[in-house]
Amino acid sequence: MAADLERAGFGSAVVDEIGHYKAGKLLGNLAFNVDAAVGPGPLRDAVVAAVLDEARAAFAAAGIETAEPVTAPGLDLTGWSIKEIPGHERTGSSTWQSLARGASVESDFLTGEIVLLARLHGTDAPVNAAVSRWIAAAARTGAAPSSVGDAQLAAVLTAAGRALPPNTTATAPATAGERASAPAAVLVGPQDLHDELVAVDPPLLLDVRWALGDANGREHYRAGHLPGAVYVDLETELAAPAAVRGGRHPLPDAAALTAAARRWGLTPGRHVVVYDDNGGQSAARAWWLLRWAGVGDVRILDGALAGWRAAGLPLETGETPQVPGDVLLRGGALPTLDAAGAARVAVEGILLDARAGERFRGEHEPVDARAGHIPGARSAPTAANLDGRGWFLPAEELRARFTALGVGEGTGVVGVYCGSGVTAAHEIAALAVAGIDAVLYPGSWSEWSADPDRPVATGTS
Repeated sequence: MAADLERAGFGSAVVDEIGHYKAGKLLGNLAFNVDAAVGPGPLRDAVVAAVLDEARAAFAAAGIETAEPVTAPGLDLTGWSIKEIPGHERTGSSTWQSLARGASVESDFLTGEIVLLARLHGTDAPVNAAVSRWIAAAARTGAAPSSVGDAQLAAVLTAAGRALPPNTTATAPATAGERASAPAAVLVGPQDLHDELVAVDPPLLLDVRWALGDANGREHYRAGHLPGAVYVDLETELAAPAAVRGGRHPLPDAAALTAAARRWGLTPGRHVVVYDDNGGQSAARAWWLLRWAGVGDVRILDGALAGWRAAGLPLETGETPQVPGDVLLRGGALPTLDAAGAARVAVEGILLDARAGERFRGEHEPVDARAGHIPGARSAPTAANLDGRGWFLPAEELRARFTALGVGEGTGVVGVYCGSGVTAAHEIAALAVAGIDAVLYPGSWSEWSADPDRPVATGTS
């Protein structure tokens, strides 16, 4: 084969161990992704140095020695040169050119390979990970080459503990770490989310389409979803199996939730955005549950899928493959109520029932054992948190709504329940937008109504 290549005008060499040379070739190509991400300058040079340092550390952890391909014994490159093609300007690396053409990119096999190797051997490669995610998102969304700004690069280097070149600063849109030290944002709008998806450190997108009586969430997802989004099954991944104690959607244990989050591709410190096609009323379950499990930066797409479509933003079809994550989740980061606690809050604080008014009053009960509500609870249907387009009401309107329900200074703990702990999370999100902390009763009415010893009230109070 080598002889045939040489007769055809190629340089070739036969070596005993090709792996060293393949590793060396990967080192030489890692800069391709950076080249596609950002134009020339000291920050790009610093990022290239960082990805190479991380790669060498990953190779060392894996026990892999590297060798430059051009040093292979017997390889004669004396006649090798780069020539121009008349009428065609050669601009950027092969990755740069792929991105410019709107074609697929090889990021998974460049910086992505280093990220995987590092994780397999107990280390990490945050700069490689950030660059790899940006290139993949840019290819999906049709972003132009060199779209990453200096501020974003500086923020990535700073987060990775790398020194910045002289006369540069890390003034950038808030990264996950910066947001973690600020008051937690609840919502993100469609255009802002679109801009984040083509940034260096895009969020993990979770598609949580679910509705009572509709088991076709995955099919809806496959028919059209946000670029790069992963489908999340509320019934099997955001809840444990139904039980009398715990209701229809008990909280999953931390080990099961960790396994699911790793399938989605969640890594430590990565920020998350959740959405659905129902104003966030099912996505809020993922928002609350991940925060309960210790994920610090989780937001809900305001306007949901309808808002994204109305903004004319792109969708993908089919399944989006993910590199498995390595996050470790632990429950208990947010307080919860049990049935006794909910009964106490109904007397000593404010207990809000997020179900539709007719279910609260006991006029209609489609799924649970008994009709009515927890004595002392107040009717606060989740749907009233949204405007006619399915967007959350402004903070001041939400504050006015909850004030009218008796929530205010000196009213004690605010608790929320619904049918099974799903839409109650949406109410807690709306309260958070209004600047009010609230506690979830996860078992909700499905648990309460299944216990014949628990009293039930009907009517408006």
